[in-house]
Amino acid sequence: MTKSKTVVLDGHNLSLAQVESVARKGADATLHKRALKRVQDCSKTVADLLASDEPVYGVNTGFGLFADHKIASEDAIALARNLIVSHASGVGPPFPEDVVRAAMLIRANTLALGHSGTRPAIISTLLEMLVKGVTPVVPSQGSLGSSGDLAPLSHLALVLSSDPADPGAEPTGEAWYEGQRLSGSEAMQRVGIQRICLQAKEGLALTNGATFCIALLTLACIDSRRLLRIAEIATAMSLEAILGISAAFDERLHASRSHPGQIRVAEQIRALTSGSTLIDSTNHVQDAYSLRCAPQVQGPAWEILEYSEQVAARELNAATDNPLFFDGQALSGGNFHGEPIGLTADFLKIALSEVGAISERRVSRLTDHNHSRGLPPMLVPIADQAGLQSGLMMLHYTGASLALENQALAGPDSIRSLPTSAGQEDLNANATTAARHLAALITNLRRILAIELIAASQALDIRLQKTPDASLGVGTRATLNAIRKVLPLSTKDHAISPDIETVEQIMLNGEIVKA
Repeated sequence: MTKSKTVVLDGHNLSLAQVESVARKGADATLHKRALKRVQDCSKTVADLLASDEPVYGVNTGFGLFADHKIASEDAIALARNLIVSHASGVGPPFPEDVVRAAMLIRANTLALGHSGTRPAIISTLLEMLVKGVTPVVPSQGSLGSSGDLAPLSHLALVLSSDPADPGAEPTGEAWYEGQRLSGSEAMQRVGIQRICLQAKEGLALTNGATFCIALLTLACIDSRRLLRIAEIATAMSLEAILGISAAFDERLHASRSHPGQIRVAEQIRALTSGSTLIDSTNHVQDAYSLRCAPQVQGPAWEILEYSEQVAARELNAATDNPLFFDGQALSGGNFHGEPIGLTADFLKIALSEVGAISERRVSRLTDHNHSRGLPPMLVPIADQAGLQSGLMMLHYTGASLALENQALAGPDSIRSLPTSAGQEDLNANATTAARHLAALITNLRRILAIELIAASQALDIRLQKTPDASLGVGTRATLNAIRKVLPLSTKDHAISPDIETVEQIMLNGEIVKA
């Protein structure tokens, strides 16, 4: 795989695509020289404020409830170290490596804005870790998404930072390197990266921000865009397989309602089914909602995704810790609060859950001979084998289970809050949970759509066996061919889980959309 172009961080122009290129494709990243100057200047501001003995939150005071506890200037370095160690309280399975790499890049870009008060060495260390493939092991549970992702970011910071009194002292966290899970200190030593003794404010600058939330949302937006395209392809295949009616996708009908997402989905389905002789081949007047109303259900998901991408793009280039420094002055505020991300993740969850729900309904119709316009029960291709063979019966069960799970995951997390830090932090965003649930929901949606593609392919092959002179739409024919390259027509019962994985893989590698 050719390595993607180096990403240059200036704090203002990081894109979703660039995040993916670093997180998943191994692209390098570097700091722009203008950003370097801003970071240097802000670091000097922190040193000046520390020397003045003026109380500045997190620089020479405690944290959270302890904000009014003054800390001696000579203890500022110990304060930074203690913050990292005490806040590394995460539990649960670790985040996937692409999420952690995305978070590292985003945090570096946040610091590059020059409002956080870190030295350039903090940023360069993060970027060097990305280049050399050291990925901290970060537990996925334990963040409220307010005061930022404190616990996850602390686990990350343990790997790159050292104890001022004893550079080799534990804890050093853990990290992945070349497939091995090592102590943070060993991983850094293997690649020759010097761990850093954090100075005043740097512990807080590394941990105070909704960075894992936005890493999750960014990757979710990228994955959602691909899945919504596949949902259109699956819809077109099911529409043809069930001998659907084209009137519901007429351009004039959708223009009369003016929703751009709805218009787009209808347009795509018209294009995918162009040339089909299965469409409009019966005397039926209209189809069930799961076919006829696909543009009205899947279209809004595109619009919600585009809104989510706008939120993500803003957050990627935002200063999100506290305090922030402007013109030599420290301002305490709440830019770390994850509410914008949590609300957006919840909104996108609901939309994508509906895309999965309507897909499951189409699978139900394809496998139910009472509603499939002549297809055999459970898509058993040999009529006298029905009953002896179960066909794709359990494929629908799995899809239904995933759709139900997604309906639970789609419940809003951002409306739920518990106060922390003795009531000082009294309304938390719960944004990290919302973003984690979004990621899980997307995985389920990908599998639901894989199931629909399998069922629709089986149904189309059965149609073509019955009417060999029939023509498929240009897009559906290309998709069927792509699937049949890796998955033959199912003629007898077999373990079906590998089939789902096979189709899921060609979705992930882009073969379906490419076809």
